[in-house]
Amino acid sequence: MNAIIEQNSTPQPLAVAEVTPMQMLQYAMSQGADLDRLERLMTLQERWEKNQAKKAFDAAVSLAKAEIKPIFKNREVDFVSKKEGAGRTNYKYEDFGQVAGEVDPVLAKHGLSYRHRPAQQEKVLSITCILSHRDGHSEESTLSACYDETGNKNSIQAIGSTATFLQRYTLKLALGLATTKDDDGRGAGSKQQTEPKPEGYDAWHADMTALADEGSEKLTAAWGKSEGNFRRYVVKYDEQWWNETKAKAKKADPA
Repeated sequence: MNAIIEQNSTPQPLAVAEVTPMQMLQYAMSQGADLDRLERLMTLQERWEKNQAKKAFDAAVSLAKAEIKPIFKNREVDFVSKKEGAGRTNYKYEDFGQVAGEVDPVLAKHGLSYRHRPAQQEKVLSITCILSHRDGHSEESTLSACYDETGNKNSIQAIGSTATFLQRYTLKLALGLATTKDDDGRGAGSKQQTEPKPEGYDAWHADMTALADEGSEKLTAAWGKSEGNFRRYVVKYDEQWWNETKAKAKKADPA
């Protein structure tokens, strides 16, 4: 006697652990779900996409920061003001071309770009740097300043000087960058070591580098338990290594 096997033709729901909001939406549509349910699923899908885009943005910024080289101050301002008692002004700075030349290729490599949005109110200029990722997430950094009328500038030059100043600083703020004095290539912008490494530092350094493969949580916990003299030495002389190690750990984090 042949056994008769009845097959259930009703579509089975996907396992919860495997589905995305889009899959849930497609399943609901195949089942003839009402409009209210579909709208809720569409909202959930939009939130999921935004969250994924934010994660991609954070990862890209972290990787880019680890690759951007030190930005040297390549310009010098030196003048004596005509205003009584003002005296001489002398300082070095990096122009916007210097900043852009270092960061643009690295940002493009990781799907990042930026643009600036100006706003004026009386003699105050505001510049907003909009840092964006190709997956759609963007973040803004805004700074404001009065027109720069120092150095005998005319009105247009005063506005232009403030604009380029704020462009530089909002971009540096958005990326968390710092600049360094030009040392003619000596030390590649790193701080000169003036004290010996703490005893056991090299072994600790190697352990922390290896631990980065296990993710940010373990690396951060290990840093918090590390000897204070190791951490102080890193801040003074080995900060680039630490930034690269943190970027490596973040890359190893679960998606």
